[in-house]
Amino acid sequence: MASGGRLPPPLLPHLVRTVEEAAVACARTIGHGDRRHSDQVAVAAMRSVLDGVPARGRVVIGEGERDRAPMLWSGEEFGAAAGASAAGGEPPAAEALPELDLAVDPLEGTNLCATGEPGAIAVLAASERGGLFRAPDLYMEKIVVGPAARALLGDRVRLDRSPEENLAAIAAAEGRSPADLTVVVLDRPRHEELIAGLRRTGARVRLIGDGDLSAGLTAALPGSGVDAAMGIGGAPEGVITAAALRCLGGGMLGRLVVRNDEERRRLEETEVREPDRILSAAELAPGPTLWFCAAGVTDGALAPGVRFGGGEPESVEISTLVLTNDPPERLRSTRFRLCTLSARLPERRVAREPR
Repeated sequence: MASGGRLPPPLLPHLVRTVEEAAVACARTIGHGDRRHSDQVAVAAMRSVLDGVPARGRVVIGEGERDRAPMLWSGEEFGAAAGASAAGGEPPAAEALPELDLAVDPLEGTNLCATGEPGAIAVLAASERGGLFRAPDLYMEKIVVGPAARALLGDRVRLDRSPEENLAAIAAAEGRSPADLTVVVLDRPRHEELIAGLRRTGARVRLIGDGDLSAGLTAALPGSGVDAAMGIGGAPEGVITAAALRCLGGGMLGRLVVRNDEERRRLEETEVREPDRILSAAELAPGPTLWFCAAGVTDGALAPGVRFGGGEPESVEISTLVLTNDPPERLRSTRFRLCTLSARLPERRVAREPR
């Protein structure tokens, strides 16, 4: 359960800038074939912005444990107070700063960036302290649906039902035939039976190589052409997806998957006490205030990729998608700026879209 006051709206532009800087940094590595380097520059750029955020921040989902990640590890503190302390300065009064939890994926689709394929994004979800489930770095079995089928989750749509049964229920809620639906699934050997079951219904199965976070979100995004997402993907990505779904009115079910003794040991070191429990979007992202920010790295369904212009100094075009649940808004934004970190938050062109 989230604690403390609601997040103040002036925080949001700082978080948008955080994903923008990560997107610009790794966009310079598009097509270089080095997924590790692409991820590293995204992490460094995102972290460089966060200490300027006027909040007492905490990373609840990041790059892993502290001994395996140089920055943005789960549990790391950031924000104006942490930044001032690290620099030896006088931190702002703690009571004057809101508490903020972040789940971050500095570069979702590292392979997509490395190979220059569509769909790579820099992304984060934010909420009040305690407003995001602290998922361990494990796999999660997921079903994601749009607003029309959300009420069926846990009833006619369940993780322990066959793909045929679940898709028939989703189609009925949509007022369509299963053959009219499109389901996104990660193209992995573990999904052979799932894919076969979906194809038996006549549904269109869209296989993706990476990016199940984006795929899950599109199931609830109007006009995306995607009706559901199913299969096993990352648990941390599931939490960020859940935050976005709560802003869009969609829903999901998730259950942690423990494959071996090492993962069982890691799970025991977390706060999770019921690993077999099936979690809804509201349990994965329970915060009263939820913000989702994504900046396109390569062109994709959520946002166009970064565009570098000519001139001296060089200009850059950055596109973002921002979702909020209070009020429920979807904002697409494009801005142009010089390729230097700016202390000022430039004006932005924003198009508000209906729910």
